[in-house]
Amino acid sequence: MSTFSLDPGPDQIAVRDWLHGFAADVVRPAAAEWDEREETPWPIIQEAAKLGIYSLEFYAQQYFDPSGVGIPIAMEELFWGDAGIGLSIVGTTLAAVAVLANGTDEQIGTWAPQMFGTPDDVKVAAFCSSEPDAGSDVSALRTRAVYEEATDEWVLNGTKTWATNGGIAAVHVVVATVDPTLGARGQASFVVPPGTPGLSQGQKFKKHGIRASHTAEVVLDSVRLPGHCLLGGKEKLDERLARAREGVRKSGRNAAMATFEASRPAVGAQAIGIARAAYEVALDYAKTRVQFGRPIIDNQGVAFQLADMKTRIDAARLLVWRASWMAATNQPFTSAEGSMSKLYAGETAKWVTAQAMQILGGNGFTREYPVERMHRDSAIYSIFEGTSEIQRLVIARAVSGLPIR
Repeated sequence: MSTFSLDPGPDQIAVRDWLHGFAADVVRPAAAEWDEREETPWPIIQEAAKLGIYSLEFYAQQYFDPSGVGIPIAMEELFWGDAGIGLSIVGTTLAAVAVLANGTDEQIGTWAPQMFGTPDDVKVAAFCSSEPDAGSDVSALRTRAVYEEATDEWVLNGTKTWATNGGIAAVHVVVATVDPTLGARGQASFVVPPGTPGLSQGQKFKKHGIRASHTAEVVLDSVRLPGHCLLGGKEKLDERLARAREGVRKSGRNAAMATFEASRPAVGAQAIGIARAAYEVALDYAKTRVQFGRPIIDNQGVAFQLADMKTRIDAARLLVWRASWMAATNQPFTSAEGSMSKLYAGETAKWVTAQAMQILGGNGFTREYPVERMHRDSAIYSIFEGTSEIQRLVIARAVSGLPIR
């Protein structure tokens, strides 16, 4: 077991400084432009790929870092640069995590590399879980997957929504219902390979924040998939469904929730990056902005705001690092520590960016300063990958042992 430490080792520090340089030199200068364009920043993704930042090898190296903090450090630095561009660079990893969490070794080896492509031919991937009538309530998914034994094929029909990279991805990972009578326990994840007929992009959303990240509906119209596209394989699925029908509680995790559980601390780290960026802008502004003959940081009202901002950012990071270390050392989240980290970090990002706007006053409300964009970007962190309300429900159930609704 890795010894817990709050002092990153030389490897983590080297990665942090490398990513910080990329975020400062490449991401930040382009942030406002791609936010306005509301388009996927392919040139920046390609630049990240050429440097080795956008690659399966890089994320695998961070994911398997025994300290557990490799991924949080990487996420924080990239999102310190810009959340929209950051999500465009790391959005593929959610689909990759879905394959890692649910797939066989052969499936991981087959599909994960195709999600990233090559530096000369960059690809992205999409994880498709939410639906127009099923967001937090994953048991309400209507997308169906029907098995045709004669041809060993699955036929998928339905509509997914809020899919990062949906429709533009080379590889889509789709959560679908196999047995509607079992609710969330009757679902499975499927890989939809590049160029599969029947998959198309629906509506592309024009969003309040993270606008450089592509978010769209994905329409599945009689999409036919070979049997090997079922993550985990049919034998494992049949065993799990049989146990579920018998009422055995230990029947494996829900396909969507297994992905979200693994990704929540990483999402919390993204929120910390946004909060830290806004805090740094506000701190610098408060030191240089002169009113009534002195810098505004000389006023306790402003200084105390900054003190609280810094304290909450550091507290959020500690929760994220704890959850990440626990996951890396295979310790169970007995008190929903993963949800705690995502909840607190997401709420902190919203609060800190709002305080930063207040400290900048009228300037904070304009697009001449980045805190306005950071504030818009932060809003999603109490909504996606499990709303703050859902995180509180998960935590409450964990600490009480009761089926709170």
